[in-house]
Amino acid sequence: MKLLLVVPYNITDNIQPPLGLGYLATACRANQHNVSIIDCLKDGIKIDDLMKKINNLKPDVIGFQCHTFDLRFVKEILKDCKNLRADIITVLGGAHPSAAPEQSFAYFKDFLDFIFVGEAEKGLPMLLDKLENKISIDFTEIPGLAWRDDNNVYINPKIYIEDLDSLGMPAWDLLSPEKYPETPHGAFFNKFPVVPIIFTRGCPYLCAFCAAHLVVGRKIRKHSIDFMLKEIIYLYNTHKIREFHIVDDNFAFDKNYAKEFLKSLIALNLDISLATPNGVRIDTLDEELLYLMKKSGLYLISLGIESGSDRILKNEKKNITVKEIREAVSLIHSAKIDVAGFFIIGFPDETKEEIMKTINFSLKLGLLRANYFTYLPFPGTSSYNELASKGELEGVEWDRFDFMTAAYVPKGMTRRELRYLQRLAFFKFFIRPKIVWGNLRGIKSFNHFGFLIRRFFHWIIC
Repeated sequence: MKLLLVVPYNITDNIQPPLGLGYLATACRANQHNVSIIDCLKDGIKIDDLMKKINNLKPDVIGFQCHTFDLRFVKEILKDCKNLRADIITVLGGAHPSAAPEQSFAYFKDFLDFIFVGEAEKGLPMLLDKLENKISIDFTEIPGLAWRDDNNVYINPKIYIEDLDSLGMPAWDLLSPEKYPETPHGAFFNKFPVVPIIFTRGCPYLCAFCAAHLVVGRKIRKHSIDFMLKEIIYLYNTHKIREFHIVDDNFAFDKNYAKEFLKSLIALNLDISLATPNGVRIDTLDEELLYLMKKSGLYLISLGIESGSDRILKNEKKNITVKEIREAVSLIHSAKIDVAGFFIIGFPDETKEEIMKTINFSLKLGLLRANYFTYLPFPGTSSYNELASKGELEGVEWDRFDFMTAAYVPKGMTRRELRYLQRLAFFKFFIRPKIVWGNLRGIKSFNHFGFLIRRFFHWIIC
């Protein structure tokens, strides 16, 4: 079968190789299927140009990764795909369809054939095999597959692959990570080219706003250290990668694992730098781990701080306190590692006073950078379920579901007020001379500067 995997176009400033599609490509190639990947974000490919490429490639099956804020774009593409060729098979995977498969089928109507709920490295090759043979097609044995029949939606149980090494590396030859622009996760870097890598899958934590477990489950599963070292050496030698961004949800959950990896990486003596732009839990850090991180070339740790209010942290089910956050940031600073912080404003039941408390808290932590996200009610999260049960999601704009437009606004506040507070937070944080100078020093090229200007425009001006 000819399979085309697509990252849909959207307005975003986070452009990096799609690891998920890379893993799927490897899995499908193992079953002798022909796989192509198009990253519309990387190449600025909008719908008309994408249709031309699809017409030229003539895939049997086309699969899209889909987040909630991709819904409108993906719907247009799926419709055009079916108009282009009625027999093309359309498949969707990722966070949104995993969280809301029934609603996704209703939203995409007859333009969508299949959904994969959760991880699809085992299920997608099986689906391609069955579609190719066209004999005794029984979809019930394909893990994680969802499909429609007579207006009924059927969803097979998910599976989570224990032996991550058995998945192999992402299809780096298709991803060509060295060709990506200077637009990495986290916006800044020390060395270039940059690539994201992932050591573990799964998240046992219960944060009320997070939907990660809907795709990768609760149990932590790990690649072997030898496997990860081989992947880094391959990327270093073959694709000339010089910076690695660890994008795990819980890289340091198993401290011994993280420490043993870092010791082995240090022994390789590679000319690389590291960062954790996706964040780490503050309760997983200790002095020895931070020492090894610094020695390995890690220069930045991002933290999901979220709030400066203990009440909101409790409501978010973060299981941390403001005092513990201060102590963790101080510990990281003692290891001579910079810190970036993520904050959520506009969480359900949050007041303007608590948002201002968070903003002022962020200014006192000694962070190099900070991101202030407006709360988004991701389908399938506990906060979403609670809001839905109370009928408080009627005003959510699903076609403008991103961190810059305040799709959800808590009671007692307007969208305009919440966006004002978000802009105020960014201005108060980044206008300080020390922060301005610290971030100006991080600009690596004219292209990188242009990317940062666009990011500033998207986050603050729009």
